[in-house]
Amino acid sequence: MAKKAQSTLPNMLIALTAIALVAAAALAALNGVTKEPIAQAQQAKVEQAISAVLPAFEKLEDQTVDGYLCHLGYDAEGHVVGAAVEAGNDKGFGGHLQLMVGFDKEGQVSGYQILETHETPGLGAKASTWFQQGNKGDIIGQNPVAEALGVKKDGGAVDAISGSTITSRAFLGVVNDAAQVFSHINQ
Repeated sequence: MAKKAQSTLPNMLIALTAIALVAAAALAALNGVTKEPIAQAQQAKVEQAISAVLPAFEKLEDQTVDGYLCHLGYDAEGHVVGAAVEAGNDKGFGGHLQLMVGFDKEGQVSGYQILETHETPGLGAKASTWFQQGNKGDIIGQNPVAEALGVKKDGGAVDAISGSTITSRAFLGVVNDAAQVFSHINQ
């Protein structure tokens, strides 16, 4: 039978160091295996969001404006049909909220997709549909470049999500920020 090592401080430190090194190596290997598929999934999500929020386009060009990534859509003749702006803030009830907001060439909201949210399921998470066309808080077709969007509680014209005014304010804040970025795009 093997002799058990004594429980001395040096023996405990050696054992814990060995365990930590093995765990770190395993995590590093796992990160190396999953890094590329995660990046590909995120890129596919962004590409799907661009297609969903922009009017029909033939060519896409990326541009950084005021630190925001913008995707300009062009028709076959090379005219801008709209832009998709990636914007976000940390003012949501659950923290960070990241959107892809689409604008037509006049600055009207043509669509949006939520890229990242930590809002409460059943409440703030309703933002994914609440502000879509035909729903109670519909912002599609509105022009936040001309006039910022706000919830009715704050004197605006948009119905807030019931029980999620903080999320609604954060959401509309992101849309308004994206609209300001859109107004600075070189078209």
